[in-house]
Amino acid sequence: MQQRLQKIIAAAGYCSRRRAEELIAAGRVRVNGQVAKLGDQADAGNCQILIDGKPIRAAEEPTYLLLNKPLGVVTTLNDPDGRRVVSDLVRDYTVRLFPVGRLDINTSGLLLMTNDGDLANRLAHPSHQVDKRYLVKIRGQLTNESKIRLAEGVLLDDGMTAPARVEKVRVSDGHTWFELCIHEGRNRQVRRMCEALGYQVSKLVRIGYAFLALGDLAPGQARTLTKTEVNRLKKLDK
Repeated sequence: MQQRLQKIIAAAGYCSRRRAEELIAAGRVRVNGQVAKLGDQADAGNCQILIDGKPIRAAEEPTYLLLNKPLGVVTTLNDPDGRRVVSDLVRDYTVRLFPVGRLDINTSGLLLMTNDGDLANRLAHPSHQVDKRYLVKIRGQLTNESKIRLAEGVLLDDGMTAPARVEKVRVSDGHTWFELCIHEGRNRQVRRMCEALGYQVSKLVRIGYAFLALGDLAPGQARTLTKTEVNRLKKLDK
């Protein structure tokens, strides 16, 4: 059956469909010896598809994991500096998994990993506005003015953020703990929002993603999503 080439690559768990389109546009994909172009179709069962000279695997069983990413682990599949990466944490799974979005090296918590490139691409796209909930610890006290600014949006160097929700504020030993819910996915967004208000973040944990919660999953551990959870994630982009 003929299918779009980027869909075949994503279904094989190689990368997201968007990334596959980038590889095709860069001339790194060949079908039966010919350099592929955007818009090309192929039959996964009868065509030889190579990326950088290496054949892609056959389509794998879709797998969906919720991982508790520890501190110091890089959200990528390979790191040129030799640091530990999230793929090291899921080596027991036989399929090739990649992360949905990112958590920076100094942020821990809930990270989805999957070989479903289409779903990963949809969830990560800004238009779907998936809620992401963080537990934040800052030095000093979060003022009422700062709460209002977070709730209205904070001006960063790449523009004004969307309104955030501030909940469950508590003060302890010269620090403030609170939960912050955002639906954007800018680089280091929560840290940058706090820094723009004059606060230093001393701890940051993602504890929720859409309806999913980190719960008591230990750092470095992962669990498979249930069928119900997967179906709910797929409905988020409807």
